[in-house]
Amino acid sequence: MDGSVSNVEICNLAYAGHLEQLKALILTDKSLATKTDQDNRTALHWACSAGYKDIVDFLLNLGVPVDPTDDVSWTPLHIAASAGREEIVRVLISKGAQVNAVNQNGCSPLHYAASRNRYEIASMLLENGADPNIPDNIHSTPLHRAAAKGNFHMAQLLLKHRASTNLQDLEGNTPLHLACDEERDEEAKLLVENGASIYIENKEEKTPLQVAKGGLGLQLRRIVEGSN
Repeated sequence: MDGSVSNVEICNLAYAGHLEQLKALILTDKSLATKTDQDNRTALHWACSAGYKDIVDFLLNLGVPVDPTDDVSWTPLHIAASAGREEIVRVLISKGAQVNAVNQNGCSPLHYAASRNRYEIASMLLENGADPNIPDNIHSTPLHRAAAKGNFHMAQLLLKHRASTNLQDLEGNTPLHLACDEERDEEAKLLVENGASIYIENKEEKTPLQVAKGGLGLQLRRIVEGSN
């Protein structure tokens, strides 16, 4: 292939940012605006991926669906959130994109914003009804991801929007287990200050205190004792 991302010309034009050529093609055949390629992606998916807001605006103003799903159930909003396209996320939400749509991995757009530390995008999603407690296929929530990655301000934002601190993934780990295991000390303290239990056991029958390294366990215990 010639470096193109798609077997459909309109999708390649969207990904490359060629608005005028894309417009000209769609004027000859309106059905191209929603034509799907080998990944079941439309021009809207590809414009969101590459960050071309002018093409996104053009397509949405034509009336194309805002939430088409590709072959693994990613919507344009999933793609824009994951890629860090703030302005496009704003436009998609304004057009009614489903903020709690989940893909084949069970992930919502917020999962990707949290793990990739897209703070402004996460904030937009949460302010427009994103649920911070949706579990993915391994029962990991956005807070699990933020805690494991050491995204402190993201964890703060999620907690402010009522993210639950004590949900367990399929391994029985809470966000606190992950923060302790990854030596994310500040995130671990933040979680305990916001109600995370130091006593919940994971599948290996270990509490966050037993997973903690260095002096972190003692610091966490002091936070709990100080709040009682």
